[in-house]
Amino acid sequence: MSASRMKIEDFKRLAPAAYAALGALTRAASESGLEAGLLELVKIRASQINGCAYCLHYHLGLARRHDVPQEQLDLVAGWREAPNFSARERAALTWTEALTRLTDGEVPEAAYAAAAAQFSEAELASLSAAIGLINAWNRIGIGFRFLPALATAQVRA
Repeated sequence: MSASRMKIEDFKRLAPAAYAALGALTRAASESGLEAGLLELVKIRASQINGCAYCLHYHLGLARRHDVPQEQLDLVAGWREAPNFSARERAALTWTEALTRLTDGEVPEAAYAAAAAQFSEAELASLSAAIGLINAWNRIGIGFRFLPALATAQVRA
């Protein structure tokens, strides 16, 4: 395990305006009317793709509090092969992967069509903002090597 470069508490103290802006976007996404569990699945999937252990740990905990079934949490990395995701969840995960893995600066039309079929324009705008937000957090967390709470406790032991 790599040593942490900065703790999230330090980031909050050193960049309070940025932290507040990220917090405001978090609140906007959670107040958008999109299902809390769906938003957590999206955040988990983006964090898996990006490899952000801190965000994975954090959003898995939130997903459990929002009653996302453990079977979904176990299978989110392989959601395409798993039968227990709704069409709406599949569209959100497809959109998440497309926005997280920008290939040649483009998002495939099929990903947009799948998302547009399941979400209203307002929902899709909010979902896109939530995906952008978790990607921003992933880059901050990975860049500074934020440690998940469990890892922090083990390092101290």
